[in-house]
Amino acid sequence: MSQERGKPAPAFALPDPAGRIHTLDEFSAAQALLVAFICNHCPFVVHVLDGLVKFAADYRARGLATVTISANDAAAYPQDAPAKMAELAKARNFAFPYLYDEMQDTAKAYGAVCTPDFFLYDSSRRLAYHGRFDGSRPRNAVPVSGSDLRRAADAILSGGAVPPDQIASQGCSVKWKPGNEPSWT
Repeated sequence: MSQERGKPAPAFALPDPAGRIHTLDEFSAAQALLVAFICNHCPFVVHVLDGLVKFAADYRARGLATVTISANDAAAYPQDAPAKMAELAKARNFAFPYLYDEMQDTAKAYGAVCTPDFFLYDSSRRLAYHGRFDGSRPRNAVPVSGSDLRRAADAILSGGAVPPDQIASQGCSVKWKPGNEPSWT
C-alpha cells in the first residue's frame, strides 16, 4: 500500500534508542523531509546504508531533514532491537534520528512495505516521492548513488516538479508482529 502523492505526512511520536521522543513537528523548519524505513539486518538496507548517510549529509545543508525508522518486530528479529539500532547509528555516524516504531502504527500510517522504503515530503509535508533509492541491489553491478532519491530531492528543493516515474523500493518486507500485519501484505 503506497500513499498517494500530495497526501500529508502522518504524525508520529517515536523514541530513539536512548528513549528521547521525536515527532514530525520537530522537522517543521526543514524545506523537505525524508522519512526512511530501514532496519539493521536487511541486506538491501546494508547495501545502501553508506549511500543514505552520505545523501543525508549532502542534503542537510540544502534544507532537507532526514529521519529513519525501524518498525521490525524486535522479538523475532533481535538484531533490529533498539540497543542494536544505537550501535549501528554510532558505527555509521548517523547525523539524523533512528527511531523505533514498536507498535508498528507509524509504518502502517505511512504504508511502509519493505526496508528500505523512502518517503520524501515537500515543505508543506505533502508526499512528493515514494520510491527507491536507486537501481543498485546487493547482487547487481549498479553502484549505489541514490540517483532516484537525489533527482526527487533536487526537484523539491529547487521548486521544480518531482519526476513522475517513481519506481517502488525493493527490499526485505517489514517484519510485522504476529496478528499485526496490515491488509496490504
